[in-house]
Amino acid sequence: MIPCDAARLPDSPGPVRPAAEAAPSLRLRVLRWGVPALGLLVLGLLVSHAHKVDWAGAWQALQRYSPWVLLAVLALATASHALYGTYDLIGRHHTGHRLARWRCWAIAVTSYAFNLNLGSLVGGVAMRARLYARAGLDEATVAQIIGISLATNWLGYGLVAGCVFASGVLKPPSGANLGEAAFRGLGVLLILLAVAYVVACTKWQGRQWRVRGRRLELPSARVALMQLGLSSANWALMGCAMYLLLGGKVAYVATLGTLLLASVAGVVTPIPAGLGVLEAVYLAVLAGTVGQGRLMGALLAYRALYYLVPLGGGLLLYLLLERHAAAHPPPKSGGAQGTAATSGPQAINPPPPR
Repeated sequence: MIPCDAARLPDSPGPVRPAAEAAPSLRLRVLRWGVPALGLLVLGLLVSHAHKVDWAGAWQALQRYSPWVLLAVLALATASHALYGTYDLIGRHHTGHRLARWRCWAIAVTSYAFNLNLGSLVGGVAMRARLYARAGLDEATVAQIIGISLATNWLGYGLVAGCVFASGVLKPPSGANLGEAAFRGLGVLLILLAVAYVVACTKWQGRQWRVRGRRLELPSARVALMQLGLSSANWALMGCAMYLLLGGKVAYVATLGTLLLASVAGVVTPIPAGLGVLEAVYLAVLAGTVGQGRLMGALLAYRALYYLVPLGGGLLLYLLLERHAAAHPPPKSGGAQGTAATSGPQAINPPPPR
């Protein structure tokens, strides 16, 4: 039998490519050129509207902040980043690898800081992959850790956003072409998805699926509830930081809901750190509720305290992790901490028999 990719038609100059192979190549071309083009378009629109921002009022608002308020926001930002680090500890429990807990937490915190400022491909994926590879974990285990972290983050987002959107406290943006009923329906759908995840983990715990040659396994219901709890608390801390910076001029639920909308817009728009997207969403949703100068001042302070300052801490952690990896290289056989443990109940992708 001749493989499909080697089959030739009579007098054909080369191998015949199945139609299934053309679609992925087309998608890759669209992603390669379409996403950057969309990013440049959005960036151009943001720059063209930059002159309309009350920058003088924003600077005055920054100068009026009490040092105690800024210190409290920095403490909330630090707690949020530290809480995000626990997502990889969930991945450690699920995969059963034996890398030290402090190292897993430090890798997650470092990746999160770079993710916020440089984008998910650099921070969330590439940074994690490098640091875990330096620690001796195999690619399959790293992929599962990243998947668990992403699932934890967005499951908590769905639960919190669903509650906020369904409550009717936050109105949809005027340019979204989405009615209030549809907006509430979206919130209910997000809540149901979070509940469905917990139900699935309860019903199909231990069951494995094979996706692209790799086995996937749902965590237990207890772990699923932990994912929702930790991630929901993290999003709540982020909203609380912005609420303090706005001086209580906007209700907490409205502040949190706007942050949730801006976070999705920042992910969809391929601009590092969602530069300008966060500001655009807040200006669109809270226009008329709080002065533009006060709002822009709060957003600039939020970026400095939640994005830039933790990036300095993340860079320091990165250097420490690299130094530790150089001083403690993993065993070449991958024994102690190179691969996932195969004796525990959460073991996934065990090495093939020799």
